[in-house]
Amino acid sequence: MTLSWALLIVAIAGAGYLALANLQMLFFARRPLELAAEFLPTITVLKPILGDEPKLYENLRSFCDQDYGAPFDVVFAIHRPDDSARATLERLVGEFPENTRLAVGENPELLNPKIANLAKPEAEARGEIVVFADSDIRVGRDYLRAIAASFASDRIGATTCLYAGVPNESLVSRLGAMQIEEMFIPSVLVALTLGKLRFCMGATMAVRRRLLEEFGGLAAIGSVLADDHRLGELVTECGRDVELSRYVVGTTVPERTFGTLWAHELRWARTNLALAPAGYVFSFLMYALPFALLYLGVARNLAALLLLALVIALRVGLHYVSRAGLAVNHRDDVALIPVRDFLSLAVWFASFFGRRVLWRGHTYFSKIAD
Repeated sequence: MTLSWALLIVAIAGAGYLALANLQMLFFARRPLELAAEFLPTITVLKPILGDEPKLYENLRSFCDQDYGAPFDVVFAIHRPDDSARATLERLVGEFPENTRLAVGENPELLNPKIANLAKPEAEARGEIVVFADSDIRVGRDYLRAIAASFASDRIGATTCLYAGVPNESLVSRLGAMQIEEMFIPSVLVALTLGKLRFCMGATMAVRRRLLEEFGGLAAIGSVLADDHRLGELVTECGRDVELSRYVVGTTVPERTFGTLWAHELRWARTNLALAPAGYVFSFLMYALPFALLYLGVARNLAALLLLALVIALRVGLHYVSRAGLAVNHRDDVALIPVRDFLSLAVWFASFFGRRVLWRGHTYFSKIAD
């Protein structure tokens, strides 16, 4: 097969992916948001924290200031008493004394540092529903009511949320937000066309406490780095479903340098490669624009130009339908699409060369999942 034919096939397949991604994002955008009114179980929100970070106070406070008609508590967990985030956490505990707790310590037996941070008596969940949410996530005041709504059905064992980027003013951060909103999130929705959701996302992992205890508690998900995927697997193995909530949370994109963004995205990529190697190998089909441009450069004919025009239309369409479905309100960076797509393709290629994962300043070479 010649290079021209190979590029043509990949570009056409990529256009098909973009068309499906547009449809799935559109369906998600039109899905109504359900908020619980009568079924209001007690909820514990577990927040693992490691060090101070941009917008930490605002992000954590959004979980404390909830319009929820039943008891809930938020647990801030840190590894060490001298953690740089402690002053912020004590400020929040003072501001919301009735529904916040501070827990210090860790369980060194667990591989996953985030779960090890939560696996201590002071952080024990009290609510009927246990919510795990990363420290860089921000939510609205109706967040807990949206989570509760998912558990109105007994068949639901866990629920998870999609997320949009909350970038700073830097170009690098805006590129990072585009990766989340226009690459990762549509790929999740496309994957759901192939079957039920069997994993969670760290932006929000909510599970029934009884079910969590049934399959072994935090120790069961703390033995691997990909705790979000492991939790979803355990829930489905117990015969319950994982639901994708219509609620969309925000995640801070703090990177300001290309190096930090590259390291972060490479960690994501290598994690996905370890979790689902067969699917990940073919995920380059998401990047139809680079291949359509390369095909035009090789073929130099009208058909190649028309194919490029189709791909551009689909890719720009995905940019805007993703912004609508995820309620994105930050700067519109449609002009950065070619940069973003070539960068994503480069990260995909680099992910096959090595197993090193850089996470919070620590390097891991362990396998990502069982």
